[in-house]
Amino acid sequence: MQRFKALFRILFTFDPLARLDLFTAFPFIRRFFAHRSNIAALRTFGDVAFSILIVVGLFGPQNPDSNIILFLAWGIWWAGVVLSWFFVGKLWCGVCPFPGVGRLLQRLNLSLKLNPPHALRRSFSHIAVALFAAIVWAEAVTDLKHRPLGTALLLLAILAGATIMAVLYKGQAWCRYVCPLGKIIGAGATMSMIELRATPELCRNCKQIACKKGRPGLRGCPVYLGAHNVKNSLNCLLCGRCVLLCEKQSPRLLLRNPFVELLTRGERNLSFTFIIPFLAGSQWARLVHESPWYQNLTASLPIPPVLSFSLLLVLCFAFFIAIVSLGNRLIDLHRDGLPAHCSSMVPILTPLTFSGELAYRLNYLLAEAGQFPAVLSRHFDLAVGGFSFTIPTWFLTSLSEMVLILGWSGSFYLMVLFDRRQHGEPTAHSACWLLQLVISLVSLFYMILVF
Repeated sequence: MQRFKALFRILFTFDPLARLDLFTAFPFIRRFFAHRSNIAALRTFGDVAFSILIVVGLFGPQNPDSNIILFLAWGIWWAGVVLSWFFVGKLWCGVCPFPGVGRLLQRLNLSLKLNPPHALRRSFSHIAVALFAAIVWAEAVTDLKHRPLGTALLLLAILAGATIMAVLYKGQAWCRYVCPLGKIIGAGATMSMIELRATPELCRNCKQIACKKGRPGLRGCPVYLGAHNVKNSLNCLLCGRCVLLCEKQSPRLLLRNPFVELLTRGERNLSFTFIIPFLAGSQWARLVHESPWYQNLTASLPIPPVLSFSLLLVLCFAFFIAIVSLGNRLIDLHRDGLPAHCSSMVPILTPLTFSGELAYRLNYLLAEAGQFPAVLSRHFDLAVGGFSFTIPTWFLTSLSEMVLILGWSGSFYLMVLFDRRQHGEPTAHSACWLLQLVISLVSLFYMILVF
């Protein structure tokens, strides 16, 4: 009972130092990570499932009403991944199927196993944002959510990227530096309820650093970290390999308040700083692009739809960059000289941004769920036709609005925490009120777009 009291106290009362070691409180969790067969089973399931999805998309019916890949990929998979960020952080990356072929080639010694070059490490944030922009652009302009072949080719492209990087470099360089989905998930993991961290006193005199380098017969950390180097949730895959490698049982899986990491300036990097405003801007662009009034407007314009969406995406991204710049000036009155990744406005926008992505994906999932039994029946030519149902539009809109209100509440609360940290107590200065107005207007426009 004490464990559960501690759990609720940590989650619902803000104490930046409060943690609950889940490995100690619930030993079966440590045993789960320590037995590699458990993670291997999840990875194998993912490998098989995504292989089937790709085959179904490539060679199955190309009518969107008769192919299951669309609902499984854009509905269940992506909505589930977005929802998982809050509860288990980057655990999806720990069992992701995309690096599977590359890991197999490395085990067969069919890899050069080079160290990732400095140029890649220096430019990874820009590469990841550019790749994510390409995915969002392709999803919108080619209507990927209704194209089985296009969806399969997108999955194949990600698989190919991870495989090529594994052939060139040791470990999972794709996951650490380039993967656009991994960067989005990493940014979302900054507001996760859990974190994996080492026990400093156990690592202080460690000379083996097995959690990073590995031990005979056991490979080290796939993303070149090791538990002793994990300072934030952006890059750690939560794969649990360090739990098996560390003989001192230093790694801990900690329950924390979801806002703790967002308040810590020094634990972010440029990928986080760029990803959040682009994700928010892409949501506005996608919502506007799918609205009837925008379709009617672009139909009357003399420019191609591809170009109009490209301009819309750039415009929305620029808008959120401007919002971030304005917010930094309002909340960080003594910010001169701080690097870009120390921005306070980006973490303030994070809860609202991820609630916007969740609302967008849940809307597709629930809107298409009622037709999936019939799609499944048509895909496999079942003699018995599948039943169908329709979830009312008012319910979808209400759910999306509720999710966005939760995101606005989180962003508003973070803003209060930042202001309290800077001034000692909540203040009524004009900059604070103006920032509250900015956040509220952005949230209101989100709701208008969804409605």
